[in-house]
Amino acid sequence: MKVLITGGAGYIGSTICSALLDQGHTPIILDSLITGKLEFTKGRIFYQGDISDATLLKKIFTDHPDIRGTIHCAALIVVPESVTQPYEYYTENVGKSTQFFYKLNQMGYPRVVFSSSAAIYDVVPGYMVNEDSPLKPDSPYSRTKYMMEMVLQDFCSAYGMNGIALRYFNPIGADPHMRSGIHAKNPTHILGKLVDVALGKQPVFQITGTNWPTRDGTGIRDYIHVWDLASAHINAMERFDEIMNTRKTKPSSYQVINLGTGRGVTVREMVTAFEKVYGKTIEKEEVEPRPGDVAGSYANADTALRLLYWKAEISLEQGIADALKWGALRKDILGYE
Repeated sequence: MKVLITGGAGYIGSTICSALLDQGHTPIILDSLITGKLEFTKGRIFYQGDISDATLLKKIFTDHPDIRGTIHCAALIVVPESVTQPYEYYTENVGKSTQFFYKLNQMGYPRVVFSSSAAIYDVVPGYMVNEDSPLKPDSPYSRTKYMMEMVLQDFCSAYGMNGIALRYFNPIGADPHMRSGIHAKNPTHILGKLVDVALGKQPVFQITGTNWPTRDGTGIRDYIHVWDLASAHINAMERFDEIMNTRKTKPSSYQVINLGTGRGVTVREMVTAFEKVYGKTIEKEEVEPRPGDVAGSYANADTALRLLYWKAEISLEQGIADALKWGALRKDILGYE
């Protein structure tokens, strides 16, 4: 099958494209390259441009009328940056995505798998969240993901579209074949920062917040290997119509599914696991939380198992090992460390 992947030159999008190819499918990449990397599109069908460009979208679907559906990954994703640049985040993530969804519907391509975020959940006792847990997006980034879920759900109700929102947790690792990985020069997520310290790019790893009400005072997250994440997106597209007809009372045009390991890992526990895989201790210091930080959560992934026939398979340690391997190879692929 052919699948349109917006943001297909990014970290997660490019990995989804690789997984699609490995399973005999054809990804069609749409990426502006504002943050994505041209190197990740090599040998693949690629259109450079904006998701809100109606002329370009018409060309893509004219060239490939047999596209089965869209996996929408394109977004700005840095939480602290969203706090200082909310206009850019609401414009790119909400305004342009709204136009994009509407155009898909007008052209007769109603199937959308939306890469959402577990950052929209409220903090709950025990920190494990399911799809019915209360929501409380508390950064501009997370609010854009929440808003786009609402837009997609409303479009599904009003226009006959069909949407699956995949709320996933913290991706780690790299493509196991090292075709792509983290490309940000200064990553803001925990594992990217740990790798930068290990490679000597940064002098010290900062533990941001040590007074959260968790078992060791540091934030808790669900770290999912990006290859597992890619597999879930493919399962969602392959089983799309079946998923839409799973409700016992009546078919649904919109579904929400958590993607995670079902295991919560604190920042201190992640550092310990990293040092074990790396084989050395690293310099670290405790600092205040960053703007937009929360105590965190982790996934109840039962719905993913039931609807997608999917569960996370790759260990935290393998994710760390793949991230370290990619960090060592990245300069050869992207031209910078």
